[in-house]
Order: sequence, then C-alpha cells, then structure tokens
Amino acid sequence: MTTFALVHGAGGSGWDWHLLEAELRALGHDAVAPDLPADAATATLSDYADVVVDAVRDREDVVVVGHSFGAFTAPLVAAALPVRGLVLLAGMVPAPGEPPDDWWTATGWAHAAREQAAADGGLTGHEDPRVCYYHDVPHAVATEALARERAHPSPAACAQPWPLDAWPDVPTRFVLCTQDRLFPAAFQRRVVRERLGVVPEELDAGHCAALAQPRPLARLLAR
Repeated sequence: MTTFALVHGAGGSGWDWHLLEAELRALGHDAVAPDLPADAATATLSDYADVVVDAVRDREDVVVVGHSFGAFTAPLVAAALPVRGLVLLAGMVPAPGEPPDDWWTATGWAHAAREQAAADGGLTGHEDPRVCYYHDVPHAVATEALARERAHPSPAACAQPWPLDAWPDVPTRFVLCTQDRLFPAAFQRRVVRERLGVVPEELDAGHCAALAQPRPLARLLAR
C-alpha cells in the first residue's frame, strides 16, 4: 500500500484532494492531504514542507504529489523523507535558487499564455476562475472550491529563493493536463523538458484535475 502525500496549490487546501483521496483508497492506497498555512504572511516554503512531513510521520512507501504552486513544496518534502517517488501535477517546476515570484518571467509564461489565448479565443488566462481553472469541474464542486479559497501562499514564500541546490534524487514524474488554461500544454512540455529532462504523462483535464478527473488521475498515480 502506497501513501500519497498530497500538496495543494495556491489558494487551496487539503479539501482540493478529497475526491482523489477517495479514489486512491478504493484502489487500496492511503493518502494524507494537510492544509498548508494560510493568512500567515511570514510562512516560508520550508514551513509548508514541515507541515507535510509532520502529516506523513512514520508512514512507509510514500509518494509525494504537488499540484501547481505545490511543486515548490513537494520536492522539499521528498528531500526530507525517504520517499519512493515524486509527482508534479500541472506543476510550477522550480529551479535552484529561484523565488516563485520570478518563475513566471524565467519560464516565459506570459508570452506562452498570450499565444495560447490568441489561439483559443481568450480562454487561457481568463479572469473568470470558472473559465480558467474550473471549466471542466462539476458546477457544484467548483462553487464549493471557490468558497473555500484561502490566502496561500504567503508573500514571504513567494519571495523566498527555492532552497534546494539540486533536484531530489528520487524518481520524478510530471502529469501534464492537456486542457489546462493556466499553463498551456506546449509551454509545460518545454519547461518540463528543460528543467526535469523527462517526458510528461498527459491527462485530458483542466488545471484542477483532482476535482475534475479524480478517477483517471488516481489510476495514473497508482500505475
């Protein structure tokens, strides 16, 4: 039995994973999905990682999964614990010493988003979160997700240089969401190739795949 340590993204909470957790347990696995600190202006990336490490405790056969901004935290957990693997889901792949605030410019995200928005009629980067983030999430689930949004991450975490000198020496997978309207697929393929040197696995889902496609995502993770 594998324990999946699930690290939510910006604005989120452990609730974001609840549908995926149920699917993973149906497949015979376990999951922990802690709430990372919110409304805490001085909380750092290391503080976020400490919360996940504490939630995992002494579990064995652990795979860490980081969604979106959670990709800055998940590798810190993988470096601190004897984990079996690391998965980034629609993740912001960090580089050593790079603050999250600088990631957008360093990766060329704005240009890629503008190009994709021109091709899809302005869907990519749309200001309405139901269009950009939750377009394939059931309406009631999206409504609850919006109601649960929190002030995470902190300004301190976003300004903090990513503290690892190199990527953790653990098997790493990247799940690319082909219908992602925040991080276009072509952009993600390039960033993942340049920064991780791996070919991403692809899932037909938008940015919030754990809420939109929990069963296919669980099967992919457990594979």
